[in-house]
Amino acid sequence: MDSVVSFTILGLFTGAAYAIAASGLVLTYTTTRVFNLAHGALGMVMAFIFWDFSQRQGLPTWLALVLVLGVVAPATGWAIQRFVTRGLGEGPVSVSLVVTVGLLVGCIGLATQVWPPATRTLPPFFSDSGFQVGSTYVTAHQSITVVLAGVVALLLYGLLTKTRIGTAMRAAVDNPELLKYFGGKPDRVAGLSWAIGTSLAALGGILLTPVVGLSYYDLTLLVINAYAAAMLGRLRSLPLTLVGAMGLGVLQSYAVAYLPSDGLLSGVRSAMPALFLFAVIVLMPQAQLRVGQVKGIVSAPLPSRRRQLGAALGLLVMVALLVTVLSDSSLLLVGMAATYAMVMLSLVLLTGYGGHVSLAQFTFAGIGALVYAKLDEPTLSGLAVSALVAALVGAAVAVPVLRLTGLYLALSTLAFGLLMDKMVFQTGIAFGTNGSLDAERLTILGTSFSSLGRYVLVMTIFLVLMALALLALRRGAIGRLLIAMRDSPAACGTLGLDTRWFRVGLFALSAGMAGLAGGLFAGLRGTIGASDFQVLASLPLLLLAVVFGVTSVTGAVLGGVGLMLLPVLQSGNPSLAGLIFALVGFGAVALGRDPNGLANRLFALGRAVRAVATRESDVDVEATRDAEATRDADATGEVPAHVTS
Repeated sequence: MDSVVSFTILGLFTGAAYAIAASGLVLTYTTTRVFNLAHGALGMVMAFIFWDFSQRQGLPTWLALVLVLGVVAPATGWAIQRFVTRGLGEGPVSVSLVVTVGLLVGCIGLATQVWPPATRTLPPFFSDSGFQVGSTYVTAHQSITVVLAGVVALLLYGLLTKTRIGTAMRAAVDNPELLKYFGGKPDRVAGLSWAIGTSLAALGGILLTPVVGLSYYDLTLLVINAYAAAMLGRLRSLPLTLVGAMGLGVLQSYAVAYLPSDGLLSGVRSAMPALFLFAVIVLMPQAQLRVGQVKGIVSAPLPSRRRQLGAALGLLVMVALLVTVLSDSSLLLVGMAATYAMVMLSLVLLTGYGGHVSLAQFTFAGIGALVYAKLDEPTLSGLAVSALVAALVGAAVAVPVLRLTGLYLALSTLAFGLLMDKMVFQTGIAFGTNGSLDAERLTILGTSFSSLGRYVLVMTIFLVLMALALLALRRGAIGRLLIAMRDSPAACGTLGLDTRWFRVGLFALSAGMAGLAGGLFAGLRGTIGASDFQVLASLPLLLLAVVFGVTSVTGAVLGGVGLMLLPVLQSGNPSLAGLIFALVGFGAVALGRDPNGLANRLFALGRAVRAVATRESDVDVEATRDAEATRDADATGEVPAHVTS
């Protein structure tokens, strides 16, 4: 009985910290319609700043807390709303998700650059104080956390329902133009919401740090618990959010206490928040169509078939030449770039054409690689089975949330990626006791491609075929339907189009493409492990796809090269590794509103060069005509009319 009380108290403490963070998330979403995936990363950065003020700079704890919660966090939240998320709530959900994911990655990079990895501790508040509940000792830090959770919920509820500022906050998201007519200032109200929300993220991170430690990734991913609590409150109800957070904290505490630490159920202990999140998303009621918006994404222009074939042939010739001159280590990098490019092509289909965001695309690649290695059938049929299994899993992820829209689909993929990480990849189920599996390279029609150079060329051929098939799909009727669904689901609904099962097929095809890339990746590496397919690896993948252009095949190929070069640059410049990571994240923030990315800039440059060349050619032709006319005039003594004019 004493152990039950002890773990219940521990669960209530962690649940209270989740509730504080989730309250800030609900506030920003309720008032600006932007779901901030970087909420936990902001709390992580603020926890590091609090440690810096209180431990490194030696400021009194109360002063450091006031500076972080009252100055740094609110100023950061206001700046993010003013310069990053302003107007995102009126755009497609996929754009706001990409921008906030970029903010998340940028925060992690910034933290690792400013505070390099080292052992850091942050003592709890009033570490020498506490009291007994039976045989359980309750610390002052735990008591303060629980009390603060209730106070925060009451204050926010009063702010939103009992004050003019709260009324203006709710009005700003419903109709900002109408609020302006009544003398309100929607931008100022939104800035205040983000300032308060960021302060609450900071408070949650500071309260949890003495328990989980100052970890870049643990603090960032702890916000998954806040997501789950916020989802239980349907991103609107603060009381339900508080109940969900407390319940999740207790469930997680009981799972750690009573579930076995090894075997099939061992992964459930660490995957409890993801299970809770996925269950809440599945049980959510039907999402309504979002009307009043026909704002879509202007896609990159489709190249002609002649240019497609020319570019494909050029890429194959270039890789064939590289195969003859590069070392094996360099060829391995080329193969990695091809793998990343193929996974990014799956994002071009899902995000660029379909308007949906997957936060676990590398997980689907991991499923394909795992099936390929387990089958031990290095043939085209084995590769096809790998892609098919990944496609079926992708459909299985999409079916439970068939009635829901973009935000919940994206969060369901995040929950699925975490579940695969904790319950499959990091246990003996997938990679055995050694933590790795061997995989052979492809044999096609009896021809073995065991040499690295030949295999990389085969991977490039698969990349080219996948790209050409994707462009053919985009040019046809299915591609036009995809663009219509992305730009205005409400318009498609009024036309009687039931796009839900079409969405499942889209997820399945995208996951199958990623699974195919994963199977080829397994053959390239020869040995694969859980670390190759962590869910966090999907975030830079998505961001570089957006930076280089998630609506075009060219952007996917360039993004694959960029993602391959990212660890190379970091290892070559270890002192700037965090800065490079931060640049990727903040670059996605800057380009997130234009998913055509850098590839579109290249297209525009190419069109400008061709236009200049065409004008110069026209001038040369005109000059030649004038010269010929002048010679004729000299011979006949007559001046042609077009020359005199």
